[in-house]
Amino acid sequence: MASEMANSTSQIVELNVGGVGYTTTIQTLTKEPESYLGQVFRGKIAQIKDSKGRYFIDRDGVLFRYILDYLRNQKIILPESFAERDRLRAEAEFYKLETLAKALIPLKATSADELTSSLTPLGITSKAPGYVMLGYRGTFAFGRDGLADVKFRKLSRILVSGRVTLCREIFGETLNESRDPDRGMTDRYSSRFFLKHSYIEQAFDMLQEAGFSCVASCGSGTASIGPNDLKPGMDSEENRWNHYNEFVFVRN
Repeated sequence: MASEMANSTSQIVELNVGGVGYTTTIQTLTKEPESYLGQVFRGKIAQIKDSKGRYFIDRDGVLFRYILDYLRNQKIILPESFAERDRLRAEAEFYKLETLAKALIPLKATSADELTSSLTPLGITSKAPGYVMLGYRGTFAFGRDGLADVKFRKLSRILVSGRVTLCREIFGETLNESRDPDRGMTDRYSSRFFLKHSYIEQAFDMLQEAGFSCVASCGSGTASIGPNDLKPGMDSEENRWNHYNEFVFVRN
């Protein structure tokens, strides 16, 4: 593995952290050489891969986006109402990122001077207000005799609309920008984003952690015309119960 990593520090790698996928470079992961990730991707610690060939780390996949942001920028910007500081600190300690872990020490456990000196280098600040809209199309799967299956709701994709900077702040690496033609610009809005995962509850959690509240929602259902309209992998009963929902979130 050491020879593989030595070929190029800019080599793109894919990670599976607790079931959440990330894409980054070895240069980013080894920015702090003595950290856990630095040692793994310099070949000092053995690592396993999942069935898709991604490097697997059995840690909190959602919180890892803050770990990756810190490695990329050597600072971290947390949402104003971020409620998982202790858990993030535990993750920072696992990854042996001492500066980050120190910056996440609870207020009651440090003096004002120590807190200021530890937070300032990392740029932990409050964030701007704004709106973000989530939308998803799904189907209800039915079992025998018309009874709902355990997996009654199937989501094919979660769509994201809003100001680009806000969307990136909230969803981090779980935000897929591949279909956004103007991704080189940041001071703009887009309705072309979608999430790499298909768990609407996870998306809601990420918005709540970023200080957003749901202020409006709407939904609609459709009925199938016939079996000729079926998509691959979809049965006729399932196709009868398509639905679409949208949710508007705001941070004041």
